[in-house]
Amino acid sequence: MKEKTRTEYSVMNTSVAFVAQIVAILMGFFTRVVFTRTLSEGYVGINGLFTDILNILSLSELGVGTAITFALYEPIARKDVKKQQILMRMFRSCYRMTAVFVLAAGLLLLPFLDILMKDRPDVDHLLLIYLLYLFNSVISYLVIYKKTLVAAHQMNYLTVLYHNGFLVLQDVCQILVLLLTGNFILFLIVAILCTFAGNVCMSHKADALFPYLKEPCAGQLSAYEKDQIGKNVRAMMMHKLGGVVVNNTDNLLISSFVGVVSAGIYSNYFLIIGSVRQVLDQVFQGVAASVGNLGAMESKEKVQKIFELLFFIGQWVYGLAAICLFELLNPFVELAFGKKYLFTREIVWILCVNFFINGTRKAVIIFKESMGAFWYDRYKAVAEALLNLGISILLVLKCGVFGVFAGTFCSTVMTSVWVEPYILFRYRFEKAPARFYLRYAWNLLVMSGVWFITDWCCQMFLGGPLKSFLVRLGICVVVPDLLLWLVYRRTEEWQKVVELMKRIVGKLWLTEKRN
Repeated sequence: MKEKTRTEYSVMNTSVAFVAQIVAILMGFFTRVVFTRTLSEGYVGINGLFTDILNILSLSELGVGTAITFALYEPIARKDVKKQQILMRMFRSCYRMTAVFVLAAGLLLLPFLDILMKDRPDVDHLLLIYLLYLFNSVISYLVIYKKTLVAAHQMNYLTVLYHNGFLVLQDVCQILVLLLTGNFILFLIVAILCTFAGNVCMSHKADALFPYLKEPCAGQLSAYEKDQIGKNVRAMMMHKLGGVVVNNTDNLLISSFVGVVSAGIYSNYFLIIGSVRQVLDQVFQGVAASVGNLGAMESKEKVQKIFELLFFIGQWVYGLAAICLFELLNPFVELAFGKKYLFTREIVWILCVNFFINGTRKAVIIFKESMGAFWYDRYKAVAEALLNLGISILLVLKCGVFGVFAGTFCSTVMTSVWVEPYILFRYRFEKAPARFYLRYAWNLLVMSGVWFITDWCCQMFLGGPLKSFLVRLGICVVVPDLLLWLVYRRTEEWQKVVELMKRIVGKLWLTEKRN
């Protein structure tokens, strides 16, 4: 079989990821609507709370997955099977230890659950529910480590298909359970069974693709290689800490300082915003393995040009998505879940700003991680985590729910927004980042103006949630894209995007013609 090029792998990964993620998100949304309409607000709240608790415990993985993935790129490019076997054996041992740690730490948290819940909800079998969430988290670490090798071979579309396929199966079964029984315990058991089945099937697929995974291997890494991986793991541990604190403590803070019901309201918004983020992240993540291969094989100048193109696309796409979310979230939430689940406009605004800021970082993160630049900004992650917790706790006491998300915004802008590009340019492109910062600032200014004009247009049309949603949807599809096109149509970045789209369409057309 003829080996695909990096572009073909990227197109395959992003296309499959986009379609599969859309299907999974639609099913997940229907499940959430049934969940919210069938069960009480208390169940909605503890669902978000327990999920965040276990995401924090996933810190024990220490970012080993990212470090091992980077270590795999070079032996894959050189077709060094033995080195791949050794790395995967190391990865397997790490994930097994992680599963044990998550189980132990989760059990140790049992006496402290009441502290994490202000106004404990009236929910039966709360302890059993937590244990089921914990068990589902633990089994997610078993055998699934093999998907890393599949993704490193630029075949992430396979992991996406398996993962989202079983998610859809899980959603269908959970909807039936809720409609027929309304039993939350059975709802969670379905999730556990689907998680286990999906991991096992993915493992079998990896074994079929790479039979050498089942072969015995007695080799060892050199002292230098062990030192490099250990160094990257230590750096990723700090990055993991920062990411978990910034992204997975919001529900804990809201639950502890405001109330479980407010945490439940946020979990609905998080579902929608997170679903959009997953689609876009999967599309961009589809090029990650190709970036790793690119960094191992090509010049710094060529890698930088591709980075700048991806960064421009990311600014446009995430900016458009943020504007759409800001204008459409409240009408959509009111239609889907009911008026009692609405946040104020100010809270929705800060949620969408955070979404956009993190989206603009996506290209930087992909290139930084795929090129192995973990070590240089390790302290940034710790600083961001401390700032996030400190500012969020201070502001939640004064501003409530808004303060939690304002704290996230402040910590991100004070650290990640400028540090990550500096590390990428300084240590991988070996250039000063000043020109990049100026371009970044200009893009932010343009997007702010586009956002203001679009919101002004949307505010001219008022009405019920359905009418408001439909009118605003039309405005958000046309106005931002038109304004951005007017600003960027003569720029080098836009010309490169047009050229790239022509190449992709041409490849797809030729492939279809051959078939």
